[in-house]
Amino acid sequence: MTTLILVRHGEVPGIEPPTFRGQTDLALTGRGHLQARASGDFIRAHWHLDAIYSSSLSRCIDTARALAGASGPEIIPQPGLLDIDYGDWTTLAVADVQARWPREAELWKSLPQQCLIPGGESLQDVAARVTRSLALLLNAHPDGTVAVVTHDSVLRVMLCHVIGIPLSAYWSFEMSPCGVSVLEYDGKHFFIHALNQTGHLPDALPAGARTHRK
Repeated sequence: MTTLILVRHGEVPGIEPPTFRGQTDLALTGRGHLQARASGDFIRAHWHLDAIYSSSLSRCIDTARALAGASGPEIIPQPGLLDIDYGDWTTLAVADVQARWPREAELWKSLPQQCLIPGGESLQDVAARVTRSLALLLNAHPDGTVAVVTHDSVLRVMLCHVIGIPLSAYWSFEMSPCGVSVLEYDGKHFFIHALNQTGHLPDALPAGARTHRK
């Protein structure tokens, strides 16, 4: 049995007000560091981590370091866990994208699986690399406890995959900064024990907890 501890990175600039951050490398805010430390304390109090896989962007690496603590496992950067590439939308405010690409912006909110982001990735592109990464880590740790530190878009796509629902359900999940989700995999089936736990965080409901569909 593999236990998966899924964690979104801590708060960064651009969550409030919302911008399309994507693969831009942003540092955690002070609040983000506090959230990461709180998640690390919470996870280490309940599980012994055998491995930590992380997006290579610094906001995830720094969150992963807080999970590992002083004597935790090595952090393994995994390219397949990178945030979605927003292409021409990257660094733009949501309102600016809605003004410049109204049709695509509306599709992104209502039918994300049909949206072709100009110069960026589709959800199908993200799903292909995320599911490959998930298969690799599950094969590497058939009986371990593994933390995965990544982005809200990756977590939504991953949850659609493990539950067996279409990418049209992408917006059904709310992924808060440093929210913790817990899954188990028995070699054939996934079992979901918790989704987006935030009670351990300093503010209980951190900034960005509400989805802004970006």
